[in-house]
Amino acid sequence: MNAIPSARQLWSGFMQLIYPELCVACGSDLPYSATCFCMRCKSRLSVSDMYKCQDNEFVQRLWGRIPVEAGAAAYYFTRESPIRHAIHHLKYRNKPEIGLILGREFGRKLRLAEGFHTVDVVVPVPLHPKKERLRGYNQSAMFAQGLAEALDKPLLTGQLVRNTHTNTQTQKKRMERFQNVNAMFSLRNPALLRGKHILLADDVLTTGATLEICGQALLQAENARLSCATIAIAAR
Repeated sequence: MNAIPSARQLWSGFMQLIYPELCVACGSDLPYSATCFCMRCKSRLSVSDMYKCQDNEFVQRLWGRIPVEAGAAAYYFTRESPIRHAIHHLKYRNKPEIGLILGREFGRKLRLAEGFHTVDVVVPVPLHPKKERLRGYNQSAMFAQGLAEALDKPLLTGQLVRNTHTNTQTQKKRMERFQNVNAMFSLRNPALLRGKHILLADDVLTTGATLEICGQALLQAENARLSCATIAIAAR
């Protein structure tokens, strides 16, 4: 005997007919709202399973730069991959829900993954306040919120602060970045992160410069440990 649909399910189905959710990659109707991709585009995603192994490509990109307990990206970022379109919509098309969905999906994978199950708190890479006001939200914070929900851990925003409104820091040489880390990012209250295993969340790992600089700032908290997670990693 089939269950009678609830009023919420009926309303959701009605709204789906009027305002259908669309695939962020190709614009086709989605099978259900709690996803970003149609079945065809989902099959074209370059899914990463690096969370299953602690010695992986993500961690290797940060070797000798910052000490990380674990690191992983959910997908590989390529020009052809649908994840490229998802991140573009997340950052520039006012689609913060994409970050939440992708964070929840990846967080469920990380729950029991070695290196991640001891995480205490999730911290997003911050935007400068001016840039966040223009965009209306921080895309990394939306991804971090989804991770935190799936991991059942607190999301800590507003403690890691971006002090400079510039993109040129990642172009600097490594020693220049170290010398300017306090000018670029700062911790408002390091005591809140004392002894914590911090999961730093961002949208894409490319050179690793942003995670390196943010990680250095977070590790100023006494006895803090660091892991990192991103939506995607740029394929080499």
